[in-house]
Amino acid sequence: MADLRYPVPPRNRQGGTRTGFTTGTCATAAATAAAVALISGQRVAQVRVTLPNGTEATFTPVEWQLGEGNAYCCIVKDAGDDPDVTHGALICARVTWNDQPGLQLDGGYGVGRVTLPGLGLEVGGPAINPVPRAQITANVERVAGELLDERGLQVVIEVPEGPELAKRTLNPKLGIVGGISILGTSGIVKPYSTSAWRASVVQAVEMAASQHVDKVVLTTGSRTEKYAMKIFPELPEIAFAELSVFTGAGLEAALRYGVHSVVFVSMIGKLVKTAQGHFQTHVAGNEVDLDFLADIAAECGATPDVVAQIRGANTARHFYEICLANNLQAPFQRLVDLALDNCVAFIGGAMDMEVILVDFDGAVMARAGRARSALPPPRTDERPLIERLAAGDTDEEAQ
Repeated sequence: MADLRYPVPPRNRQGGTRTGFTTGTCATAAATAAAVALISGQRVAQVRVTLPNGTEATFTPVEWQLGEGNAYCCIVKDAGDDPDVTHGALICARVTWNDQPGLQLDGGYGVGRVTLPGLGLEVGGPAINPVPRAQITANVERVAGELLDERGLQVVIEVPEGPELAKRTLNPKLGIVGGISILGTSGIVKPYSTSAWRASVVQAVEMAASQHVDKVVLTTGSRTEKYAMKIFPELPEIAFAELSVFTGAGLEAALRYGVHSVVFVSMIGKLVKTAQGHFQTHVAGNEVDLDFLADIAAECGATPDVVAQIRGANTARHFYEICLANNLQAPFQRLVDLALDNCVAFIGGAMDMEVILVDFDGAVMARAGRARSALPPPRTDERPLIERLAAGDTDEEAQ
């Protein structure tokens, strides 16, 4: 949600490659600029900060307030070409003198508060992840220098549009209330970063497991999640996690965090790819094999004419429509069975597993399940994802 007073470069939504900056980096720039202004008594036209990846970046502060004993300014968040909900938002910091030496960091208006355990953040504290916390601290300490030995600084991060922006994130489901999280591992936003998407999937499953949810329902999108909630009305909202294209990441996370039972709910397109054995189902990565679908239809009794139609289909949905038009239901069950076989093999039989195909209105078209047949692997790393991100011990990335 961009602040129209401070335009940012337009995004290329067709696979653009322009990088941007994380909320953690923007909060760092705002806090550093405000600290310099408080100490010097003068606003700064630009501020230069060091990113977690060791590079430096320069920002132009806006929305200045400079008074007796406090300074406030904002940075316009530029996410590059990434479809980040915070693109164009103001990330702000208020810095005041503190009687206690050292630096104290908190979140104010528009920064979420943690209400549930399991995220690796203090319950009741601000949703400022460890890497941005360290980034803000290091940069403010650099400009404050020895002054912090004599009197302290209080830094409060604010996001004016945070409460509204948070509605478009996973925060409400994760028990983070009142605003967005301040995120980042490298300090840079990479457009369409699969590592960032994977991290959100892993964190959603981790959160469900931390609340002792016995069954986690993995869905392929928001509409599918809505349908899944109607299939399993007895489950709490936190039991449902959107996978996007990362079926494998969701299953791996469920194994890692000791989930007993997993349900995979999908519409036809991503179900077909899972039935083909693909566990990252982005359209650009793993195409639907129409010959595979035609062979399944033939095995299920389709006429040669219908099989030929399927071989010439445009998409998985087109295959689905051809089957419906010819009263063919058996291929749907066969695809679900194959997807179940692949999921069970992927997890080594270590969880109860169910696969459900829903149509575009949420009706269940086919489903199949299998009980656990093996013990889950031992957990070798008990740290929450946020701690592993901070230590650089995972391929995921929080932007």
